[in-house]
Amino acid sequence: MQQFSDKELVSGVLQGSPAHQAALYRQFSVPMFRVLLRFSRDKAEAEDMLQDGFVRVYRDMAQFRGEGALGGWIRRIMVNTALSHLRKQKDFVKDVPDFAVFEAKFHTEEDFASNLDAQTLMGYLQELPPGYRTVFNLYAIEGFSHEEIADQLGISIGTSKSQLFKAREYLKKILDKSFIT
Repeated sequence: MQQFSDKELVSGVLQGSPAHQAALYRQFSVPMFRVLLRFSRDKAEAEDMLQDGFVRVYRDMAQFRGEGALGGWIRRIMVNTALSHLRKQKDFVKDVPDFAVFEAKFHTEEDFASNLDAQTLMGYLQELPPGYRTVFNLYAIEGFSHEEIADQLGISIGTSKSQLFKAREYLKKILDKSFIT
């Protein structure tokens, strides 16, 4: 199996080379699948997102300017693909008009998940409702601000904050149950 540099991969994909498309997929499919698993309910949904994401990568390759890492550019497409899939779901995120009721309980410095291994955390994340899971991923893992999340999902900043709060509470309940049983 031939290895290509990022520059060679981009050039080959732009020329429609099946070998370069396959090499790009081989190189990035596993790490991108892991990203998508965090946003999906299960492996099948993540596989659908991955397929759609790579279609977008191949289609939009001419937009890659080489100013950053190819993997980072592909990751951004995958996250946007996941968000697109999730937006199509009915009642994906329920808007909350006033976040004040949660404000007193909300502690962003609290990181209860830092001691979990990745596979355990992934399983717990997949148990979350889609809105909670998405906001948690965007904020806690991808590093988006609440303003960016609100803009990406078409929700209010308060809703983003409440979804994160609820996700953390939900995860705490899952953790409590798993340590008791």
